[in-house]
Amino acid sequence: MSSVSTKPARGMRDFLPPDVRRRAYVIGVITGVYEQYGFEPLETPAVENLETLMGKYGEEGNQLIFKILKRGEQLDEALKAGAAADYADLALRYDLTVPLARVVAEYRASLPKFFKRYQIQPVWRADRPARGRFREFYQCDVDILGTRTAVVEAELCAAVSDVLTKLGFTNFIIRLNHRQILNGILDAAGVATDKAAEALVAVDKLDKIGRAGVETELQGRGISAEAASKLLGLFEQMASGAASGEEIVSNSTNREPINSGLLAQIETFVGEHAAGQRGIADLREVLNLAASTPAAGRIQIDPSLARGLSYYTGAIMEIAVPDLAGSLGGGGRYDNLVGMFLGQDVPACGFSLGLERIIVVMTERGMFPAGLDGAPADVMVTLWPGAPIAPALALAHELRAAGIRVDVYPEPDKIGKQFKYASSRGIRQVTVLGEDEIAAGTVAIKDMQSGEQRTVPRSTAAREIKPDAHS
Repeated sequence: MSSVSTKPARGMRDFLPPDVRRRAYVIGVITGVYEQYGFEPLETPAVENLETLMGKYGEEGNQLIFKILKRGEQLDEALKAGAAADYADLALRYDLTVPLARVVAEYRASLPKFFKRYQIQPVWRADRPARGRFREFYQCDVDILGTRTAVVEAELCAAVSDVLTKLGFTNFIIRLNHRQILNGILDAAGVATDKAAEALVAVDKLDKIGRAGVETELQGRGISAEAASKLLGLFEQMASGAASGEEIVSNSTNREPINSGLLAQIETFVGEHAAGQRGIADLREVLNLAASTPAAGRIQIDPSLARGLSYYTGAIMEIAVPDLAGSLGGGGRYDNLVGMFLGQDVPACGFSLGLERIIVVMTERGMFPAGLDGAPADVMVTLWPGAPIAPALALAHELRAAGIRVDVYPEPDKIGKQFKYASSRGIRQVTVLGEDEIAAGTVAIKDMQSGEQRTVPRSTAAREIKPDAHS
């Protein structure tokens, strides 16, 4: 007996037919909405040059990149060179944003001035596997490049709102913040400029490890206890204000009182910090523009939202469901990332939906449409024992040509056994084509739910079966 494990590699998953159907349904809804907004599809290789990915995600992100060893003679030479050698030259993509930036730099001359793309592909992260955390997972990205106007953020929030609404989500908010506001808050709290990036990595974990955990991590990253306490105290104060503001807009989609109050608090706290004030102005414009889109009433300012990736430069966004831990997706503006490849900055902003999280939540809450996990075929063609097989295969082809999903039982077994198999697969109808039917030019059709069986001319079989398709 083989002792080889049949489980997939840690952090990876197999997707059986019901899983694939659910994923295809969600991806279909996402694709449909994005194309309604004028986004075009893009695909990039699973493997990128290592130098393309390194240095784009911050210290923690770089550590999670799956590196690929050099091959053949190159690996032999690297091993001979010892510890000083680079053993890897390629890597699995960590996300879809950096590959997009590379593509824009490579094909800039042939792309439209305002490039709008969506991309739905797997990414890989060498993370510690845990419940709901995988090493291979899909991202559903949507991005607009070529302009700095707040129209971009408003359109992205609108598109994401449309997707979630069409999938059946009704109670969600889009948390909104700005990297320049965060820089102003960090400065006002006394966090040194050279520690700002590390502070944001820690703050990004606030909803995961709580105030005490973040305070400990901030101090571990060299930020003074006084600055850490002042910073987290501000976030708690604003969170308290937002919670009391919720009472004002109870059972309403009008979040304006909350957002106006929070922006006023932030404005006071950051004082004369120029970048922070610009960030506040940006968010006010996003809120103003989004008010006339499907995102109206969905957006809520959250000054503690950080998003850990280092390439964000402006507005940052994240989807929250009140009774659900974690996020269903997020994104933001990254105006400098393409410039790392092109030598000149190209303004850009994007959003990534968490396909895996969405599917888990929809499955747990029974949000998928009825019949999605139904029968794999509308009809099954049986093979009568002793009768020629070719006419049955020809019948299957005729039915498929008429748009009917057809399964063929592959063995001329006992007819009762074939019927039982069709029932076990949820297939509503079966055809019987024995020697008598072949000679008479007819087909027997049996309804597996009612038990009714009727014989019809073969020439009308497709019309007889079609009304029950997908039933």
